[in-house]
Amino acid sequence: MFAFRETTALDPAPADGRRVEVAFTDAALDLQEGPELAATLAGLAADLGLTGLARLHQVHGADVATVDDGAAPVPEADAAVTTAPGLALVVRVADCVPVVLADPGAGVVGVAHAGRRGVELDVVTRTVERMRALGATEVRAWIGPHVCGRCYEVPAAMRDEVAARVPATYAETSWGTPALDLGAGVAAQLDAAGVPAAVVAGCTLEDERFHSYRRDGAAAGRLGGLVWLS
Repeated sequence: MFAFRETTALDPAPADGRRVEVAFTDAALDLQEGPELAATLAGLAADLGLTGLARLHQVHGADVATVDDGAAPVPEADAAVTTAPGLALVVRVADCVPVVLADPGAGVVGVAHAGRRGVELDVVTRTVERMRALGATEVRAWIGPHVCGRCYEVPAAMRDEVAARVPATYAETSWGTPALDLGAGVAAQLDAAGVPAAVVAGCTLEDERFHSYRRDGAAAGRLGGLVWLS
C-alpha cells in the first residue's frame, strides 16, 4: 500500500505524544476520482487510526485551502494546510509531483499538487507561505514519485515557456527530445523558500509500482501523498 512511510518526532515532544507521519501510496491502492473514492479514503483513514482524511478537487492551480476536517464540501484547490491532529491531508497524482510538508515543532502540515501549471504558478511556495502564516518556522518537505525529466517529453515551445519562469525545469529526454523536469523545478522553488527537501525515488512512467497517466492513459489510477499529525 505504501511505497514510502516515515514518522518524525515533534521537537520538543508534546505531552500528548503527537508525531508527524508522511506517506506515499503505490499501485496497490487507487485514489482516482470517482464514486468509490470516498469509501476508499474512509477505509484508509480507519486503517491508519485517523479522525479524517481531507482531499482536494484539484484543478492545476495555485490556491491553498486551510482545512480543519475532512467533511464536504471538498475544497477546489491544489494545496492544503492544517494544524488539526489526526486529520490527514492527501494530494493525488499520476505523473505530477506530490509534495508533502511539515513543521514538526509547530505542528503544521501541508500538501501540494505540482503539475506543469502548478510549478509555473509556484504552488509549493504559496503552501509554505500559508504554513508560516499558521506559525511554522522550520518547514521541511518530501518530494514524491513523479514522471522524471528523462521521460516527460513536451513540445520545445512549452519547455521554453516553463523554463523561462522556472529554469530548473529545462530538460531533455533520454532519447534527445525537449522535456521538463518538474521535480527539479519543485526542488529549486523549495530551496529558494528556505525549505530542505527529501526526494522519494521513483519515476511514475518507468516504475510500475506507481500509477502513470502517460503510461496507462485514461485507465491510470492515482497515487497519494499524505501527511498528518498522529
